[in-house]
Amino acid sequence: MSDSSDRERIARLGKSMFDRGLTFGSTGNISLRTEDGWLMTPTGSSLGDLDPAQISKLDSDGRHVAGDAPTKEAFLHVTMYEQRPNCRAVVHLHSTHSVAVSCLHDIDPTNALPPLTPYYVMRIGELPVIPYFAPGDPNLAEALRETALKHHAVLLANHGPVVSGVSLEDAVYASEELEETAKLFLMTRGLKTRALTPDQVAELRARFPIKA
Repeated sequence: MSDSSDRERIARLGKSMFDRGLTFGSTGNISLRTEDGWLMTPTGSSLGDLDPAQISKLDSDGRHVAGDAPTKEAFLHVTMYEQRPNCRAVVHLHSTHSVAVSCLHDIDPTNALPPLTPYYVMRIGELPVIPYFAPGDPNLAEALRETALKHHAVLLANHGPVVSGVSLEDAVYASEELEETAKLFLMTRGLKTRALTPDQVAELRARFPIKA
């Protein structure tokens, strides 16, 4: 697939998420692994109004070589790629319900959301929480590094989710499933909820292993 086509896919899917309220203003960023580096949404850009020609290009050493300057959170994306060889794309959002969950004081830091639906188990699996760091703090990459070896999706405390995928579409779909599950979790919080059992979760993981 050509560089031009990849840029257009990023812009199209970014606008789709923006239009449906999964991100807003100039929040969130998307990246895609290419044969010679990465494409990343520019710093300060809105996912609802991306110019494909201005999307940042980084070489395989992480150096900015074309387009506008990349997101200041490029290190988050690069860390996921370094730790997860099958990862082809990364989506980071400030989606409302996921961020709300990341602000709760009593969530399980090893797995922030219960297995409410089979598609959450199939697309996300488990969702560990990374401690709070200010946006753009490079120490966040070190906090993420070990967790990213075992998990393709994480929740940054008081910030939002970072999700990788074996394709750009898979990363987007998994991010959307995470946000929908966060919404369901908040809607049912305090109610008697029937989550999937450990046996049901194990069966789903065996049948639908996450490859990202």
